[in-house]
Amino acid sequence: MRQTWWKILAIALLLYTLVAGLLMDAPRLPILNETIRALHFHVTMWFGMILMLVASVYYSIKFLHTNKLEYDDLALELTNSAILFGVLGIVTGMLWAKFTWGDYWSGDPKQNAAAIGLLMYFAYLILRGSLTDPLQRGRIGAVYNIFAFAAFIPLIFVLPRLTDSLHPGNGGNPGFNAYDLDSKLRMVFYPAIIGWTLLGGWIATVRVRIRRVERVLDDRLLSS
Repeated sequence: MRQTWWKILAIALLLYTLVAGLLMDAPRLPILNETIRALHFHVTMWFGMILMLVASVYYSIKFLHTNKLEYDDLALELTNSAILFGVLGIVTGMLWAKFTWGDYWSGDPKQNAAAIGLLMYFAYLILRGSLTDPLQRGRIGAVYNIFAFAAFIPLIFVLPRLTDSLHPGNGGNPGFNAYDLDSKLRMVFYPAIIGWTLLGGWIATVRVRIRRVERVLDDRLLSS
């Protein structure tokens, strides 16, 4: 039970997010109207992605200190989960943009920055795939992961604020907190962040176990 409570919590929170996010009354904000419901999916997935990338960097640092492949596995699979959520976040954001800005992709600075950031992490996976030695792959991947995160955060949070952007809180536009007086959004928003983050961690731990089984089987084949 100690190993499963957080998985049950993840399922419960995401079911709540799905039902409440789509059916609960939403504030009738100008232009946004019912599309504000996308907040519970698009934005919260990206928050979950950021939290998983933070955890990934933590395990990359631990790997550099210990050379234990278990930490490299966790860093890699947390990054994989983060990339998945990043792609889903961009797709849901494009759908939201279509109904509020009139086009799926308008060249908004934050959209472009998010795409560049994901490309950096796709390059991380390609780099790892080009290396065969596990320890070398782990060390080079860990260093890349740390620097990629250090570049990713200002890319999506700082640079869009320095230019005109359609996103709330950027380019002089007010953030959601500045004009959202309906606390019902927060009743779904925060549980959704926790739910998506737990789901990402769940996916990562399953993939880590698969990687460890594969490594054991490979070792047995080599020894036989």
